[in-house]
Amino acid sequence: MDERFATPKSMKKVILRVIRTTLLQLGSATKVELSKLLGISFPTVSKIIAQMERDGEVYEIGLDDSSGGRRAKRYEFNPEHMLGLAVFLEENETVYAVFNCVGEVKEHGTRASVFQDAFNSLTELLHNILLEFPKITSIAIGVPGAVNNGRIFHIPNYQSFHDFELKTYFEDLFSIPVVVENDMNAAVLGFQKRSGGEDKQSLVYLYSGKNGPGAGILINGDVVRGSTFFTGEISFMPLYDNQNFHQAMYQGNKKNTENPTIHEKHEIQAISRLIASLVAIINPHTVIFSKEEMNQTVLNRIAIESAKYVPKEHLPEFIMSDWKQDYLHGLQRLAIERMITGIRIVDELE
Repeated sequence: MDERFATPKSMKKVILRVIRTTLLQLGSATKVELSKLLGISFPTVSKIIAQMERDGEVYEIGLDDSSGGRRAKRYEFNPEHMLGLAVFLEENETVYAVFNCVGEVKEHGTRASVFQDAFNSLTELLHNILLEFPKITSIAIGVPGAVNNGRIFHIPNYQSFHDFELKTYFEDLFSIPVVVENDMNAAVLGFQKRSGGEDKQSLVYLYSGKNGPGAGILINGDVVRGSTFFTGEISFMPLYDNQNFHQAMYQGNKKNTENPTIHEKHEIQAISRLIASLVAIINPHTVIFSKEEMNQTVLNRIAIESAKYVPKEHLPEFIMSDWKQDYLHGLQRLAIERMITGIRIVDELE
């Protein structure tokens, strides 16, 4: 790491970030190991570690065996030093989790939906959680809509949230970094993390839920957002001469929330055409479905139907997963990344 071309303040932030990340990845390290691994001078590493130790961010866990000189101190990151908060908003509920730097959940809860009275209920919920857990240093919020850098610009069912700068609103209110993410983008990130799959795989997560069809797409390990952040809005895909995917799935009816399992012939045909389109365009390794909406018999039928449009050998693997857990895990991942890479906004302004 070249330390010559940055201001002291910005360089300190960079070094803090890489030391935090490295300690979390390795579990523990000595100052010499950090200096060699990161290419940062030993005096700089020593200074930063000393400050982190005073702040309670790292602690000494013992001395290494001597190799002829003074025994080196080994340090470990304190996972309880900072906490994160993940919240996702659904039509009939609001789900949240408080967790530490390694993702261990400290509290998990479900509340009534906040969509009915716009921001009052959500603001009150976040305020109460932050009072109970003052170590929270980042928040990730998931929404069933398209998001561009924290602004919700397409959320048809909830007009009070449409075209709203949710990230800016809560950062100004709480002085804590906030990430706002589309539900399916968070879910596909969470699945990748929970499954322990290869980072460079291409994945598509399909889900209808309470708000209509959506997709999260990961190509070579990166979320695909598109030029206007509209990627994944598969409802608009024209699968027939006079029907898009949403129309083909529901045939003029509302989604059956009492029995969300996909089983109708027209649903299987629509999904199979969608799968064939995805294979021809991005050729994903895996397509993930919510186990709430899918079963193995239907997956087998989708595979047979999809093979009518594209050669069978190019079809992806079909997997069922727990959408809520994937969603929360993805939000946790985003919050932890923001937690490790940044500090409280009020500190940045000083």
